[in-house]
Parts: sequence; C-alpha cells; structure tokens
Amino acid sequence: MAWRRRRRRDRAAEAIAEGVASGQELFGGNLEMDHAYYRHNTAHLELTLLDTFRQLPRLVAQSVRLAWQADRSAMLMVAAAELGQGLTGAFSLLATNQVLVGLFAQGPTPDRVRNALPALIAVAISGALTAVLHALSTVAAGRLEPKVERAAEVTLMTKVARVEMRTLEDGDFKRLLQSAAWGTDASRRMIGHSVGIVNALISLAAASAVLTVLHPILLPLLILITLPQAWGAVRDARRRYRSTQAWIDHGRQQSELSWHLKDRNSAQEVRVHGVGAYLLHHYRRMAAAREAEETRLARAEAVTGLTSSSLSGMASLLTYAVLGWLVLSGRTGLAASGTAVLAIRTGTGGLSRLVTEVQATYRQSLYLADYERACRLCDKHAIPEGGVPVSEFPARITVENVSYTYPDREKPAIDGVSLTLNRGEIIALVGENGSGKTTLAKLIAGLYRPDDGRILWDGTDDNDLNRDDLFSQVALVSQSFTEWPFTAAANISIGRPRTSPEHPDTPPGSRPDTGKPALGIPDPRLSSAAEYAEADSVIDELPKGWDTLLDRSYVGGVALSGGQWQRLVLARARYRDAALIIADEPTSALDARSEIAAFAKIRSLADAGQTVILITHRLASTRLADHIYVLDHGRLIEHGPHTDLMTANGPYADMYTLQATQYATAPDAEPDSRP
Repeated sequence: MAWRRRRRRDRAAEAIAEGVASGQELFGGNLEMDHAYYRHNTAHLELTLLDTFRQLPRLVAQSVRLAWQADRSAMLMVAAAELGQGLTGAFSLLATNQVLVGLFAQGPTPDRVRNALPALIAVAISGALTAVLHALSTVAAGRLEPKVERAAEVTLMTKVARVEMRTLEDGDFKRLLQSAAWGTDASRRMIGHSVGIVNALISLAAASAVLTVLHPILLPLLILITLPQAWGAVRDARRRYRSTQAWIDHGRQQSELSWHLKDRNSAQEVRVHGVGAYLLHHYRRMAAAREAEETRLARAEAVTGLTSSSLSGMASLLTYAVLGWLVLSGRTGLAASGTAVLAIRTGTGGLSRLVTEVQATYRQSLYLADYERACRLCDKHAIPEGGVPVSEFPARITVENVSYTYPDREKPAIDGVSLTLNRGEIIALVGENGSGKTTLAKLIAGLYRPDDGRILWDGTDDNDLNRDDLFSQVALVSQSFTEWPFTAAANISIGRPRTSPEHPDTPPGSRPDTGKPALGIPDPRLSSAAEYAEADSVIDELPKGWDTLLDRSYVGGVALSGGQWQRLVLARARYRDAALIIADEPTSALDARSEIAAFAKIRSLADAGQTVILITHRLASTRLADHIYVLDHGRLIEHGPHTDLMTANGPYADMYTLQATQYATAPDAEPDSRP
C-alpha cells in the first residue's frame, strides 16, 4: 500500500510540474488578472471561527442601515416576521413537550390522546403561523432586496457620471470602481444573508431557551455538538482558499486557452496555422495538474469531515448519555428528553447556518465597503456645480501657458501651450502620435483641468464657469466614438438627449401616447442631421430603418461598418448643434470621396459661425484651417496659416511634403525592386 501511495504522489507531482511548465512556456509565468472583483472573492475564507462571530454585530448593523434607507416598512416586516418565527418555533417545541407529557402519562390510551390533543392543536397552529410568517418574510425581503440594489446602483451611477475625467482615468480608481460595481449587487445579497443570520440566531435562541427550561446542562452540550462541524467547515474553507490562491492563475491560463480555441477572431489561425493541436496539448497538461490538486483537496476534506463528524458524534453520544442519566435519575421526564432531542437538532442546524451566513455576509461587506469608498471619492472629485452661466459661445477662447500631466505619467502631456481660438474659426492641431493633440482638445472642452496655466472664455477663467453650461456648447466627433447598442434614431438623438416637456419620460422621436419609437416618423431634426452627414442612405438600407437596433449581439440587430458608424457620429454632432465642434480624426474610416465631402461640411460649419478644432494626420485637409498649431511632445513648436507654415519650411512643411510625396508617383510607375 505504501508503494501505491508513493506512486500516486509521484504521478500527481509530475502532472503538476508539467502544467506549470505549460503555463511558463505560453504566458511566461503566472497570469494575474487586473480585475477588482478578485480583491475580495475569497477573503471570507481567511476568517477563523472566532473571527466569524466577532464580525456578526457589525455586519447585521450594516444591512439594517441599508434596508432602513431603502424601505423602512419592508424592513420592519422582515424583522417582525423573523422574530415571530423564532417565537412560534420556541412555542412549538414547548407544545411538543406537552404532547409528549400527555402521551407518556399514566392511564388509558384514549384518555392520554385526549389530554395531548390541545397541545397537538397548538403544535399545528404554531406550524401554520411559522409558514405564514416565513411567507411574509419572503415577500418583504423580495420587495426590499431589489430596492436596496437599485438605490445603490443609481447612487453610484449618478456620482460616477459627475466625477472628473482625471479621476475616472486613474488606474487605482478604475479598479476600485470595478469592485464598487460588485458592491451594488453585494448590497442586495447582504439583505438575504442578514435575514438568514437573523433566522439562524432566532432558531438558535429558541432552541437554547427550550433546552435551558428543560435542564440547564443541555445548553453547553448543544454547543459541544455543533463546534466540531463549524470547525470542519471553516478548516475546509481555509484549505480551499489557500489552494485557490495558489492555483487561480493556472485556472486563468486554462480559461485563456479554452477561449481562444473557441473564439471566432482566432479561428483562422487555429485552423490554418495548426494552433489548435498546440493549445490542446498544453490545455490537457494544465487540466491534469488541476485534477491532481482537486484530488488532493478531496482527500484532505474527507479526513477533515471524518474528524469533525467523529467529534460531533462523540459529543452527541455524550449528550444522549446525559439525557439518559437525567431520565433515569428522575431529574427530567421522558417527554422532556424527547423535546430536548428536537431542540438539539433545531439548535445545531441554526448554528451551522449561522456560520455559513456570517462568512457569506462578510465577503459581501468587503465589496460594499469598496462601494462606499468609491462614492466618497466620487464626491471628493466631482465636477463642481454652479458657477458663472454660459449662455452663448464666447467670441474668443484663450489658452494661456497651460500644462497637464496624466496621473500615471511623469512627463507632461501638455507643456506650457498658449493659443487663441476665435468664434467661427477652424484651427487644426497637428503632430505625431503622442504629441498631445487630443489632450489639448479635452482641456479646451473642459474635460480636464490644467495643472498650470488657465483657459479663458471671453476673459473668464473656465474654472469659474458653470461646467454643465460649458459642456452644452461642445460637440465631440472622436475616432474612439461610442457605438451605442441602441436604435439608429437613438444613436443620433443621443447627441443632445432630451425629454418631452409634456411627457417627460418620452424619448425624442417617439409617439407621446405610447412612448414607443415612431416607426418611420423620426424627429425632423434627426432626418436633417442624417442627411447632412450622408447617413440617410445608411439608415434607408437598414431592415427597420430608424428603429433598427445597431448591435448584432441581439436578435434583429445589425452591425455597421466603420465608415457607416462614422457617418452616424457626424450626424450625432450635427444634431447636437453645438457652438464648438471638436473633430478628432473624424474621417479615419471613410473612403476618399466621402472624406472630401466630410471636410467640406466641416468648413461649412465654420462659415455658419460654429467653431471647429480639427485633429487629423491627413494634412491635405488642414489647408482649410484658419490657423494650424503644431505640437511635439506636448509643446507648441510652430503655428500659423497653411501658406505661412509651408513658406517657413519647418516641421509642418516636412510632414506635409512627406505625405504629398506619397501621391506624387504616377499610378503606372513601377515600385522599387527588392534586393
């Protein structure tokens, strides 16, 4: 037998070594996941049995506070129903004792049954009351839980929507926000777990009270029976926690292999390059290693289970021996001993449930703590409310010696930049990737706040302006635009979301009587915006026109090409009808003919009095700009109209000439031969 065990251990060790080697070859080591959910996913398994009970008052108080804020009447109903169940449970045990007393009394059987009948009726009534109270608790908890979750979600989303972009882009805050999102679900789960805790406590209290009434010595025996089971549960959980921590990265490696074997995007290389067999080989090795670990855990849990069951069995044997001694010595009756057995079973079940529910509640409370911390940070870094009103776009925006550094960077993205933007002008921001063009545009739009310098709107520092008013003057046409999973109509009207004053819950372009999309009858402004951006032809080809869902993930949804999406985004900006248009690579996905037409429309916006900030690498389009600013590593290195910059023969002229040279070759010219 010993050699078999050694052989089994050797095979397991070999399988584990091969699995680790596969992970090292493919991923270079452990695959740690940067997702906040895993911050606390197994934290409850670190608790000892004593820690579990120490956390109890704080966890219940936290849940009560959430429930009280969400729905006081529902919370009071849950509390009353759970307390009532405990009282009816205790009454049922005492009534059962009276039934047994009557049945075990002296005299003819019919007389004994008649004497026990009132107590039997009391047991039945208490059982019915318990069922009714349980139903009431379920209904109240079902009403309470979604309200708590909704309140938490709405609160978090409201605060996040108002937080400064600098904070939102901070890596630590993003991880905290991910965990906080789980905290909204945790708020609901904590209600259910807390109800379970209260139920278990009341059951335990009822059983303890009955046992104390029957004989005080029975109460410590109840605890003695339950402690080994609780110890075993916590020990198994901690062992699995350590295993999870050691193997979680390997599990992610397996998941990555499984995903790419089934993913549509990698399907071509899996087949053509023969990657499938290679990945399967490593997947099998990793799976075998994981199986060896699971087998080890199963054996260890079996040993723990046998130990805890043996100890609990010995405690039960001692308890029943004490019960027997109490009966034989006349210290308690046979009926009382029968009731004690029922009370012990009720109490042990309640104590076991209590340990499980407290551990679950503790884990959820950690996510809830992250939720509360995220809310506090959102409040601390929220966009200020109020300020100087902005009723119309200023005649001039002045950027004075502005600098900005991203939170995770040492070098500034914008370094001492100054420029002037007049109403009705087109200015072009030009430079290589990473030169700071997009960052500067976001500073002008009010999305970022300068670290140094200031931005003036007609002489007023934009820090003093009402930011909501400022944002209302700006429209964004970004190369990283949002493809909203909404209808075509909603994807354009979301450029300036609004509600009907007569029907505040009715979205634009909807029938006021039903609030549903008006099939084929869009808002005239939608049609005008789509026609302006030449997106009307895209919409006409959609199966349901304006009401087509633009997300192929759902039934009836469709997928648009990059160029089609870019037309919709241009229409979205047109629908917004803002005074300042920030166009960041607005034509990157358009064909040549559509690109020329799009830039002509951008020129017409400025002619109509709107101001345009154009960011593009296609310098042929910058000729239409009134003023061009050239950036390099966050610094302004030259500026002026196109003709002046070409005459200066500086960096802009070099970039422009380099691009123009690419098109100077005749179409039928032979390419350079390879060496």
